[in-house]
Amino acid sequence: MAIQILKDLRGLRVHVIHPPDEERTSLTEHLRRIGCSVETTWPVPADWPAADIVLLAIEQDARAEIVRLLKSDPHSRPTLIAVVGYENPSTLQLVLESGAVAVVERPIRPFGLLTNLTIARSLWLEREEARKRFAKLERKLSGIQKIQKAKSILMENQGLSEEEAYQSIRRQAMAKRVPMEDMAVSIINAAELLNFRPRS
Repeated sequence: MAIQILKDLRGLRVHVIHPPDEERTSLTEHLRRIGCSVETTWPVPADWPAADIVLLAIEQDARAEIVRLLKSDPHSRPTLIAVVGYENPSTLQLVLESGAVAVVERPIRPFGLLTNLTIARSLWLEREEARKRFAKLERKLSGIQKIQKAKSILMENQGLSEEEAYQSIRRQAMAKRVPMEDMAVSIINAAELLNFRPRS
């Protein structure tokens, strides 16, 4: 996987959010030498740029803008690398809050940049994979809970055993060519509709 990540670095879209100075020039030059496609922005934008990797300068005078960016849509967040010029508690706090997966120190040096990009990308890909697995498990658990509720409704209203209720849901789902979870939702909705009592 590491070899593939190294290969993939060439051509990755990298966005550098950094004041326009010599450090930014040096950083963009190094990134282009690695083979990345680089764009730059300053001041800090309100939303995440369309990029695979973002290098964000942690500037105390831009703290409010950085916090606003961090609170924008988390689902479109790219791999984030913090760029810091000094270490103090407030800077470190902002780095931690940012969720950065790597840190590049100023003054910018070529040595270590490729390592940081590789590690950051690897960690981000692992996080994304874990997030997708977690979302899949949540959907599966939700589906199981819906099927369980639908079974309880059929058992109570039609006097079926648990296995009979399950098979009934399964047969109806197959007949209608829909997932069992969708069939369970239909049964739950129908039961709620039938039990609805308008206020007098």
